[in-house]
Amino acid sequence: MADNLTAEQRKRNMTAIKSRHTKPEMIVRSIVHRLGFRFRLHDKKLAGKPDIVLPKHKKIILVHGCFWHIHDCKRGNVTPKTNVDYWQKKRFRNVERDKENLRTLKNQGWKVLVIWECRIKKPLELENTVKDFLYD
Repeated sequence: MADNLTAEQRKRNMTAIKSRHTKPEMIVRSIVHRLGFRFRLHDKKLAGKPDIVLPKHKKIILVHGCFWHIHDCKRGNVTPKTNVDYWQKKRFRNVERDKENLRTLKNQGWKVLVIWECRIKKPLELENTVKDFLYD
């Protein structure tokens, strides 16, 4: 199936996708802040530049996009229609890098919570998950 966008339109769309300060990340950050916790963002000294770092508590929260990190929800199971090999390799590499980063962070003594983009749609559950993690 052919792409219904021109190469220029596709490039513009893909360039607009952010890796930091995304809407799901901002929602999680506001929950953490509202609970009274202070944190750092995207600490370059840590494996994978985690989204939210709470150094005082030795905890990290990662907010993953379902498509980019191949979650088992409907958005994560989408297969691109064009340039399939490129996108599959890119997405599988993300998953491998996530595993490596998670292993490194845990070996350094960090507790890590991964929040998937699709979980943002259930605010009460999300807030309870974050509370449980932070107050553990």
